[in-house]
Amino acid sequence: MIRESRMLLHWSPRSPYVRKVMIAAHELALEGRIDTVRTVVGGTTPHLELMEDNPLGKLPTLIPADGSAIYDSFVILEYFHSLNPSAGLIPATGPARILALRHHALGNGMLDILLQWLGERGRPPERQSEPHIALWRGKIAACLEALDTEADALAATPFAIGHIAIGVALGYLDFRFKSEPWRPGHDRLAAWYDSFERRESARAHAAADDI
Repeated sequence: MIRESRMLLHWSPRSPYVRKVMIAAHELALEGRIDTVRTVVGGTTPHLELMEDNPLGKLPTLIPADGSAIYDSFVILEYFHSLNPSAGLIPATGPARILALRHHALGNGMLDILLQWLGERGRPPERQSEPHIALWRGKIAACLEALDTEADALAATPFAIGHIAIGVALGYLDFRFKSEPWRPGHDRLAAWYDSFERRESARAHAAADDI
């Protein structure tokens, strides 16, 4: 691969949004064109170098060969799809496209909830908001119920961005919410998730606190 075609990704093994784009890159045979730079965000200290590329200071941020910046994770997925559209990561039209986008919205929405919940859990116990935690727990429970009813359809649908987002969200529950087991009562979803985690792309980009 010529140097001019390479991309740089601001990256962390902890970020589920980064995991999403790396799984997609693997599925689309783009991973070999990406150079990753370990980038630490969060807390109260801004990452000034990252903010030169992405003023939001968030991960993932992709720098293509032309030096522009692409963010957030969904926009990066769109860009990756444009480099290899025949793989069908984002269906082009019709019900299949709407279904893939809806599944992506559900998985990504779960991640948004889980990150809020994780942030609240990191506060001193006396300052944590139990009503908010109960709200987030209830929303995640509702998502799991909905996904369990769709698990057979997920298994029968060609692999796309919705599968990635949902699989990463369930993986993040395992990674950061071990005290909130989600498999009991969701046998069909658990079976689908096991098949997701057996994919080479998911195994190659497992969440980790560091590498």
